[in-house]
Amino acid sequence: MTSRPNTDNYLDLFLNDIPMMDVRAPIEFNKGSFPHTVNEPLMNDEERHLVGIRYKQQGQDSAIELGNELVCGDTKAKRIEQWLAFTQKHPEGYLYCFRGGLRSRTTQQWLSDAGTEYPLITGGYKAMRRFLIDQLLVSAERKNYRIISGRTGTGKTRLLKRTPNYVDLEGLANHRGSSFGRQLTPQPSQIDFENALSIELLKARHLRTGPVYIEDESRLIGRNAVPQEFRDRSTVSDIVLLEAPLEERIDMVLQDYVIDMTNAYKLHAGEEEGFNLFSEYLLNSVARIQKRLGGEQAQHLQAIMHDALKAQQNNGSLERHKEWIQTLLSKYYDPMYDFQLSKKADRIIFRGDQNSILDWIDQGR
Repeated sequence: MTSRPNTDNYLDLFLNDIPMMDVRAPIEFNKGSFPHTVNEPLMNDEERHLVGIRYKQQGQDSAIELGNELVCGDTKAKRIEQWLAFTQKHPEGYLYCFRGGLRSRTTQQWLSDAGTEYPLITGGYKAMRRFLIDQLLVSAERKNYRIISGRTGTGKTRLLKRTPNYVDLEGLANHRGSSFGRQLTPQPSQIDFENALSIELLKARHLRTGPVYIEDESRLIGRNAVPQEFRDRSTVSDIVLLEAPLEERIDMVLQDYVIDMTNAYKLHAGEEEGFNLFSEYLLNSVARIQKRLGGEQAQHLQAIMHDALKAQQNNGSLERHKEWIQTLLSKYYDPMYDFQLSKKADRIIFRGDQNSILDWIDQGR
């Protein structure tokens, strides 16, 4: 492998999705990391804990000595083997630790001893995280945003992904943004969400042109909070309003939250257990908004859901699902949305169905 210099060009790393090897301990990696990064630690969590205690009690030299005692022999050989596999798979990549200090240099030296020269990222995770925080502020200030808004079930995400320059907040948060929005896989940590958002905004600024389209979101997408500076900008940005008839919206919700989620749960856990988990997901989604629905309305919806689930399981019929979807849209989501829209109607610059909005965008409006 040709020797390459270390780098502090964080912008290039993130714009080009350069693979990175994080040699911090797993506990550090799980608190915050970056896309296209693999955790191949120099020390595991217990080893790091012990070395940290030694450092506080006896200083750096003693801590290094203990680290070499803990990571030696077969353990050291196995870790070097994993690092070498990464370097061979990603010859264009880099490695880093928390500050680009001792752990990075140790990893780099051990790789060199094994015959491979591999560059590190100066400043490490801390500097890259600081860069992304600062750039998030710049992105919020400099870019022109357009908000895709519309009632539940109009297909805002589908429209979003057909625009020429978009950032999918729900995709980054791995959550659809409503009480029914939970996915089978967990949401990212708040730090991971912020890092991924900042990177996508960098790409929107540097790699694409024109206004950035985002969906109309509340402060929270599941458990992930939209950064305040970015939210402040979105609350004064122009709105493109997506409209669709009720029947079309019912079918959209049916596809997204019944058909697709049933298939996802069955794929995840098998036919019978998957359907049980899907049923639990659906009923719990209503339970989460019970206070806002009112006890009587919530019980009514859950009763319809129970019947719908029974019909779906027995004969594959989905018609009863349309009953609770229509009730939920007309009695809960639509009034709530209409109230919110009334406070920002002056920001609407265009409204229409998906095709008319895309035509309007194509005309360079």
